Amino acid sequence: MAAMGHGVQGRTTAPGTLDAETAQRVAELMQALAAPSRVRILGRLRQGPSPVGELARAVEMEQPAVSQQLRLLRQLGLVIGQRQGRHVVYALHDDHVAQLLDEAVGHIEHRILRIPDTFATRDA
Repeated sequence: MAAMGHGVQGRTTAPGTLDAETAQRVAELMQALAAPSRVRILGRLRQGPSPVGELARAVEMEQPAVSQQLRLLRQLGLVIGQRQGRHVVYALHDDHVAQLLDEAVGHIEHRILRIPDTFATRDA
């Protein structure tokens, strides 16, 4: 059976099988996506790196509020920040974050358009 995590060394659980620690980490990650402001910040960063001031304008939030959300997103490993002169430029941590966001948006679009789910028949 393929290991969960698409190639992460040392994983022995079957796809879809979650131990308590992994389930906790996934739940924390999903909580980050539970706030529309954080989703908007991630969506803007999906377009490319940005300093806090530009992010604040793009998501129509005050800069201190954006900074607070970015701290949480950094702690969860969803974004990275790199100092460039007097500014910190933020970006998505990696392609997995972009894919996670794309999948969430795709799921919502499928629900709105009422596109039938093929997941159950895919593995049959």
